[in-house]
Amino acid sequence: MRTVLYLLLCCTVLSCQTTPAGTTVEQYFAPIDSGVQSAGIKMVPIKTPVGEFRVWTKRIGNNPRIKVLLLHGGPAMTHEYLECFESFFPKEGFELIEYDQLGSYYSDQPTDSSLWTVERFVEEVEQVRTALGLTKDNFYLLGNSWGGMLGMEYALKYQQHLKGLIICNMMASIPDYEKYNGVLRAQMRPSLVDSLTAYENKGQFKDPVYQQLVFDEYYKQHLCRLPELPDPVARAFKHVNESIYVMMQGPSEFKTGGRLIRWDRKADLPRITVPTLTVGGKYDTMDPEHMKWMSTQVKNGQYLYCPNGSHLAMWDDQRVFMDGVIRFIKDVDQGKVAVK
Repeated sequence: MRTVLYLLLCCTVLSCQTTPAGTTVEQYFAPIDSGVQSAGIKMVPIKTPVGEFRVWTKRIGNNPRIKVLLLHGGPAMTHEYLECFESFFPKEGFELIEYDQLGSYYSDQPTDSSLWTVERFVEEVEQVRTALGLTKDNFYLLGNSWGGMLGMEYALKYQQHLKGLIICNMMASIPDYEKYNGVLRAQMRPSLVDSLTAYENKGQFKDPVYQQLVFDEYYKQHLCRLPELPDPVARAFKHVNESIYVMMQGPSEFKTGGRLIRWDRKADLPRITVPTLTVGGKYDTMDPEHMKWMSTQVKNGQYLYCPNGSHLAMWDDQRVFMDGVIRFIKDVDQGKVAVK
């Protein structure tokens, strides 16, 4: 009998506890959709010029004040490598929304090449926002890498719907990124550069030896510096839609050559007025100084530097990254980030 009373008491206390974002645990985990529960997963219909498709989303928690939509990189990676946010945002009371963009593994994967443009992806994000009921009073957009580029593009067209923007590990210019890539390459030993160049000159980007060299000598230094790739990151690599990635990004980190090759929004950054956090890492594939500069160009910018971080600083400098991002979201929510 005492055990039963104890459990009832615990449940009562738990339901009354509030998360740091102001909702009770009971409210946070309350079902949003009626009917059979599916762990927050919802396939959102997306209209495109070539037909209607569906994209995969997963909502964790319910907070009317703070809803964070994650934009993964690639293009055409998956939400999986961002699953580490599940260990941090829910306990802060933030509503977390994971999302696979069209063409990515858990969403529909049409083959019409006309779909893979920045402009169409922006319209897709807007349709996802509308379908999930995200508004200017609660909508935070967080993008990493290509997701950061997409976040910038979304803000430039639809920032009236945003509460806050977080651009992680993404420069505002692909030509500038390509130049910085050359800086990192120049730091490699000459014999390695010669080997990479030999494969690249022959277009042998799929050669197992070339790919292993890039992974061992570049990815382990600048993409993710952990001794072993975390399982979510490994799954995302396994599930990448390579045809879309190559079409937009190019055949290799060292050979940008896709549709994004001339993308440059440096001059447009002052048009972003919503509170914005840019994140850079010391070992990133992107220039951390450029991302610091970006924070001075937007109207209401802050910069988060991860001294041990690479392109996936949310993994290899996790505490600095998460603490900084969480603090930014809380400050915006509490009105501590004044809009100029």
